[in-house]
Amino acid sequence: MERLGWQKSTYSGDAAECVEIASAGELVHIRESDDPAAVITTTRAELTAWFQAAKAGEFDHPTR
Repeated sequence: MERLGWQKSTYSGDAAECVEIASAGELVHIRESDDPAAVITTTRAELTAWFQAAKAGEFDHPTR
C-alpha cells in the first residue's frame, strides 16, 4: 500500500486530519492520514457513482 503514491486532499491543510487517495488500475484506495492502516477500497465506477449521488442530494435527510 505504501508504494501506491498517496495524494493528500488539497482541501486539507498541514493538519493530520486529512483524506488521502491512491489508485492502482481500476481500484481506488482512500484513507485518513492519521490512521493509514484503515483503507477503504472501491472501484472508480463505484466512487464516481457515490460522488454523483452525494452531489444530487441523495444522502440528504429532511430535518425533523
